[in-house]
Amino acid sequence: MLRACRNALAAAYVADVSRAVQERLLQSASYDAATTLVLYAAKDNEIQTGLIFAAALAAGRRVLFPRVLRASGELLLVRVHGPAELAPGAFGVLEPTGAETVPVASLGRALICVPGLAFTPGGQRLGRGGGYYDRLLAGAGPQSLSAGLAYGFQVLDQLPQSLGDQRLNLILTESTSYGAAALAQSPSRWTDQGGVPRC
Repeated sequence: MLRACRNALAAAYVADVSRAVQERLLQSASYDAATTLVLYAAKDNEIQTGLIFAAALAAGRRVLFPRVLRASGELLLVRVHGPAELAPGAFGVLEPTGAETVPVASLGRALICVPGLAFTPGGQRLGRGGGYYDRLLAGAGPQSLSAGLAYGFQVLDQLPQSLGDQRLNLILTESTSYGAAALAQSPSRWTDQGGVPRC
């Protein structure tokens, strides 16, 4: 249902909400502290990352995008200096074409932006089912933070979890942000995100 609703969103709505979510991240302390940004190229009406990409490049920060390694089931992080260095790759997603790779364990003070189908305020995430981002996050060092970029209707009280699933440090929507403190909050204290839009 969530996938169908997201796919049915109007382009103008996707652009407006994506702008609001990205601006929220750019105004956050987590962004200010990061020297490296790991971004994704949005697909199927995922929250876009173009504003973050442009702002990070303008500020002289290192920007990385993932390249899918199907044989190993991993994401290879590659430095990107501009949109022209992205081209269609695995699963129809834009991927970096460059050769400058960065091991995930040596990211340092990085902010890893993660797409998803659904999230919880406590940092749980439901992705596409391949486990690529879970394996990436499991290998990140303690200085790296992860942020899920979401529409408000994608934030649910609970999600099924499997062994190996990684919690995110932050969840950002167009109307609010959830940090590590949300792990200790009860559902009654969570912000109402307005439910699922009509499809």
